[in-house]
Amino acid sequence: MAEARLTPVRIGILASGSGTNAERLMLQLRGRVDMQVERVYSNAPSAGVIGRAHELNIPSHVFSKPELTSGALLDQLALDGIDFVVLAGFLLKVPASMVSYFAGRMANLHPALLPLFGGKGMYGEHVHHAVHQAVQQEGLCETGITLHWVTAGYDEGAIFFQASAALEMADDPARIVDKVRALECKHFAVEMERAIESCFSLGRRSD
Repeated sequence: MAEARLTPVRIGILASGSGTNAERLMLQLRGRVDMQVERVYSNAPSAGVIGRAHELNIPSHVFSKPELTSGALLDQLALDGIDFVVLAGFLLKVPASMVSYFAGRMANLHPALLPLFGGKGMYGEHVHHAVHQAVQQEGLCETGITLHWVTAGYDEGAIFFQASAALEMADDPARIVDKVRALECKHFAVEMERAIESCFSLGRRSD
């Protein structure tokens, strides 16, 4: 039997935008004594995620792209004692040094069904427009979300959860976004919580 942790798992969330999914995870983990969101980290000083974190009394840290690539952000994560990193709408490539440091302890949300529509440049609206084009040109009939472990390659890490939604020829990019967001709302926080539990051999919360 795994030895019980004496301190809660400290989670850092990296986000670049409005932070709706980051907020869902913060709310999902409220009240847990064995894991907590320690801090939100963003490369965008005006990102909505910072305000969402503030409303929930979770501190934030703003960093620049040079701080990310130089290793300064990794130093900050280590200083903060972060055990697990969640990428929730984070738009910059994670350096290899950070991926190595958090190997098996860094997970990402991707707004499509990988391995389709992944790779360099496939983020946010770019993904949904590519999906829409595939619907019109190839008859693609579904999209969804993917949760996967982060590795050095774009969107190449092992997948641990997917959920799908049916697509129709009449679906424009905005409608595709709505379907993906509905899946994120239903699954992201719950499945990320389960992944963290599994990673650190924690028990399931009873509620």
